[in-house]
Amino acid sequence: MALFGTNGVRGTANEYITPEMAVNVARSLGTYMGSKGTVAIGSDTRISGQMLKSAAIAGALSMGLSVIDVGMAPTPSIQYYVRDFADAGIVITASHNPREDNGIKLIAGDGSEFPRDGERDIEKIYFSGEYSPVSWEKTGDFKTDPGVNEYYLRNVIRSVDTEAIRKRRFRVVVDTGCGAGALTLPFLLKELGCEVLTLGAQVDGTFPWRNPEPTPDALTELSELVKKTGADFGAAHDGDADRIVFMDENGAFVNEEVLLSMMAKYVLEQKKGPVVTPVSSSQRMADVAAEAGVELHWTAVGSINVARKMMEIDAVFGGEGNGGLIFPEHQYCRDGAMACAKLLEIMVGGKKLSELTKTVPEYFNAKTKVPVGDLQATLEKVKAEVAGSGVKMDTIDGVKLYYEDGWVLIRPSGTEPIFRIFAEAKTEARAEELMNRGLELVRKAEES
Repeated sequence: MALFGTNGVRGTANEYITPEMAVNVARSLGTYMGSKGTVAIGSDTRISGQMLKSAAIAGALSMGLSVIDVGMAPTPSIQYYVRDFADAGIVITASHNPREDNGIKLIAGDGSEFPRDGERDIEKIYFSGEYSPVSWEKTGDFKTDPGVNEYYLRNVIRSVDTEAIRKRRFRVVVDTGCGAGALTLPFLLKELGCEVLTLGAQVDGTFPWRNPEPTPDALTELSELVKKTGADFGAAHDGDADRIVFMDENGAFVNEEVLLSMMAKYVLEQKKGPVVTPVSSSQRMADVAAEAGVELHWTAVGSINVARKMMEIDAVFGGEGNGGLIFPEHQYCRDGAMACAKLLEIMVGGKKLSELTKTVPEYFNAKTKVPVGDLQATLEKVKAEVAGSGVKMDTIDGVKLYYEDGWVLIRPSGTEPIFRIFAEAKTEARAEELMNRGLELVRKAEES
């Protein structure tokens, strides 16, 4: 039985994600840690956050852990704080999920997301209900630290060429969507000498402006404001600000796969070394790595897998094609504000964002999803069907088939009874064709 999905545990607040769950996840973590150590606990802006955070604090204290309540903050801010001041962390967040959801995410002592084997150990404790509460006189110490965001921002600023950025006096429009990024990104850009215009920069866990996921159709106001004000670009966060997306100076949405490879290209121009990305990412990353003469490592989907591989091989850059970029010189986790600061550093060179997007190869994508009864059985049948076909196959996460002019990924969802099918090629028609090939393989496996 699994508790944790691709990134923590998420669901409807006060229905699936309850105070009881938060207490017991924290109790499981405390038992796992041997009732020793310090845990920092914070939340994003969701209105159920205080309820669930209070429950997690109670659970951790009952296990003898010392607790630092870091309040409301972006996930990367809490991760940076955990790295320097705690042995573990708990973030109450559902990231980009809809406003009614919330979630619980565990942070390891090095500030990265909790390792998969650690999650499995905690799941065993959680489902067994065999916790190790301490006696009354050994319950944990408690304190608050309101300086987590300020500490984080100081270190982002130190990680980029601040002086060069300030000289350019960029104009940036920011849509933080009433999420946790409202507490950091506008202030970061101000410190970097930018003229900042904001949308949804008030903290409001009902997300009245838009849903927390920064999709193109949710960012029409941002696009219009970028065009009307002559801004250099627009930036938008998800709910907990570990991801970021951009609009160029023309108000056009920058494809996240283009952003990922564009950033990789810049990093590799500054420093050579291996790069890491999940199998769902674009061929653009492979092209950029080949051009730079470095090795690209593919991982299973999920930022935790990317970050852990980066740590293992000392990678210079990594990330996912969803606006989640990882800069190891700062920290081993997705970090939206750091990505924005890096983009400013790139633009100091004089190119507009629309010009930068054209510096990486062009590909076309198609995707779909299909409901499936038995995910694992269907996956094995797909593998068997493809095994003798002569097509190059990768099974790191699902089944990825490589063709001369494109690829298709057939992957079971980690949270729903569906298969997700992604395809990419040099033409739209070929991408659609490969997607349909993946769909046929799943349907055939289901019927057999």
